[in-house]
Amino acid sequence: MKKVLIANRGEIAVRIIRACKDYGLRSVAVYADADADALFVAQADEAYALNGAGAKDSYLDIEKLIAVAMRSGVDAVHPGYGFLSERAEFAQAVTDAGLTWIGPDPKVIDALGDKLEARRIAQKVGAPLVAGSDDAISSPAEALTFARKFGMPIAIKAAHGGGGRGLKIARHLDEVEELFLSATREAVAAFGRGECYVEQFLDRPRHIEAQVLADRLGNVLVVGTRDCSLQRRNQKLVEEAPAPFLSPEQRQKIHEASRDICAEAGYTGAGTVEFLLSADGVISFLEVNTRLQVEHPVTEETTGLDLVIEQFRIAEGLPISVTEMPEPRGHAIEFRINMEDPGRGFLPSAGEISEFSAPSGPGVRLDSGVTRGSAIPPMFDSLAAKLIVWGATRDQAIARGRRALSEFRIEGVPSVLPFHRAVLDHADFAGKDFRVHTRWIETDFAETLEAAPRPAPAEGGLMRGHVEIDGKRVEIAIPDAFLRLLGQAPGQALQPQTAKAEPEGGAVCAPVPGLLAHWNVSDGATVEKGELLAMMDVMKMETAVMAPVAGVITLLAVAGSSQTAGAIIARIAPQTGDAKTGVTKTDTAQAKPESLT
Repeated sequence: MKKVLIANRGEIAVRIIRACKDYGLRSVAVYADADADALFVAQADEAYALNGAGAKDSYLDIEKLIAVAMRSGVDAVHPGYGFLSERAEFAQAVTDAGLTWIGPDPKVIDALGDKLEARRIAQKVGAPLVAGSDDAISSPAEALTFARKFGMPIAIKAAHGGGGRGLKIARHLDEVEELFLSATREAVAAFGRGECYVEQFLDRPRHIEAQVLADRLGNVLVVGTRDCSLQRRNQKLVEEAPAPFLSPEQRQKIHEASRDICAEAGYTGAGTVEFLLSADGVISFLEVNTRLQVEHPVTEETTGLDLVIEQFRIAEGLPISVTEMPEPRGHAIEFRINMEDPGRGFLPSAGEISEFSAPSGPGVRLDSGVTRGSAIPPMFDSLAAKLIVWGATRDQAIARGRRALSEFRIEGVPSVLPFHRAVLDHADFAGKDFRVHTRWIETDFAETLEAAPRPAPAEGGLMRGHVEIDGKRVEIAIPDAFLRLLGQAPGQALQPQTAKAEPEGGAVCAPVPGLLAHWNVSDGATVEKGELLAMMDVMKMETAVMAPVAGVITLLAVAGSSQTAGAIIARIAPQTGDAKTGVTKTDTAQAKPESLT
């Protein structure tokens, strides 16, 4: 290999670009419209526009990616994580184009990406498993039948994909129908396929995973474990390696099951086998992620391996650079730096980072896709950077984490830094008795965090654009004042509007910037205060829109439209009852628009 196209964005694109430089490869970036000024675009040797606003028209467009690969003369493609990294059809398109796919073979991605087939492989090798449906289910009724047979809670999971998308936990029978439909919608939005299955859910479990490397010479090696229990909405926030507080027997069972599953599947490359561990010691296979994990740096810090370079070596047909599992060296903890407001229920935010002052010092590593002045677009994942700390012991790693987080400053867009600081001061995480589980944030974390200021609208400046000359990206800028002379309104489309502190009565506002995925009510329906009205799809996760008051609703925005934070998407007119006639009247003082926008 001499030149690699990176079919991704953000911090993982930066990470792969750096590995390319270390390994002596040239790097080619691709970018959506919103990422034209992104750090990874500037750092790559070459960068090509995908001419698309959202993921569907850019990082998920296989034809565009293959076209850039052929145009730029690369001989290999690295998919990173997310997007098309676990799509067999993309891996096949890359190999059909005569290029090297840096990952497992398409047929292996297909088998393990199908969570039902992965369960069958796990059963075949004797890996620990809880009860689950044998095939994909097609209706909420089937999910209810399973729940009545095996009891609650149950997990409803997308059969294709990962990363917590399309995963819903139903704890009561009356939740099953809506959660099944929600899981299906999320799966379609994130992976293009909506098939789901169900299985028993271990309540308050830990999330343990094993990092596997497998080469084309038949070597399959587990190189470490990680604990990823600290999550919100099934999205990991804090990870550490090696997984602490495991018995030797539990660790051995996880190692053996992971190795056997990957060997049986014919796996090659870097992959992760995930498990749940209940409070009473029950281990259950969860899934295989056929890609590099977000949390791979903690394994690198405790093994001395560069997992991206191991991927390069394996893709070239070389053996894994180690012949046996490295003995863990110290302890590492990773903090995902998401652009979310923990004081508002971890709502994702978009905007411009006005201050980005990163920590440094002994035992501190930062993998970042942003810097001061970077824009956070509303249509992509909220992960912007990762802070990794290392110590000789877990206690030293926690101490260094406290120091690094105290130095870290991000302004302009809310981040999860306040939450991370609170976690390291919480006895459940930092104490000798580890009590964190996958729903710990929702059930046990009682600390109230202050809501961050909402991002301010962008100020006038330059309308920026780019041209390409021999594969090189060149920036051009036009002053806003010049655009006004031409009658063209300047704009910073990525910046959300500032919501009113107190919206007018009856106004239904978008709680976050994103896509209005669907309405749960019809125009003119009577709704109750607190009723679920709609779902917003923001950074690939659904966020509920609730009725602020009771009354008759008038819809002002269509499903599928993009909305800014605070935008009024509906109005609810209060009803008044006539005591003599018993007829309910609706206040229609506010005229209904001729058409939805």
